[in-house]
Amino acid sequence: MFILYAIPLGILLGLARGGRLGNLAELRFEWGWLAFAGLLAQVVLFSEPVGAVVGQAGPILYVASSLLVLAVVLRNRALPGLKLVAVGAISNLVAIVANGGYMPADPGALAQAGMDPASSYSNSIVTNRPAFPALTDIFGMPDWLPFANVFSIGDVLIGAGIVVAIAAGMAQRTVPDGAGTGDTKGPTAVSDGASPH
Repeated sequence: MFILYAIPLGILLGLARGGRLGNLAELRFEWGWLAFAGLLAQVVLFSEPVGAVVGQAGPILYVASSLLVLAVVLRNRALPGLKLVAVGAISNLVAIVANGGYMPADPGALAQAGMDPASSYSNSIVTNRPAFPALTDIFGMPDWLPFANVFSIGDVLIGAGIVVAIAAGMAQRTVPDGAGTGDTKGPTAVSDGASPH
């Protein structure tokens, strides 16, 4: 849920830089439906009814869905901010795989977010000695915030990348046909209300 805050922040930054929401529709984001499928799979996986019955399949499904989303991010890594998202996703994936398909959460971070350790399969568990502890969910959002949750340094990187991607996408214009194909005299993409630099 921490990443949800990146979306309005990206929009606000884009507007502050003179961008427009409509410009996001012009972005060429390939395999987007695969990323949606991977994220939807995680929402379902961590819902109470499903999480209570998946058992040993939970960690495998979690890693598989995370790999699916990472593949889409890498496919679109040329877009601004997506390389940062990829680094964050890889960071999280390293922690998850190294800890058997679970993302360890610090008890203090869980308490700060007003959360209890999960009783069914969840992406956050409490363990005494996690592998790669610096990459795990060691931060907690204040419990008075909507959707308060724990998060990792990887989540911070993903959130920052999303902010950059949205703000940059709002500022971009579509490059006209013929531009960028060796014709250096043709028009190039510029930001709304700003001269190229």
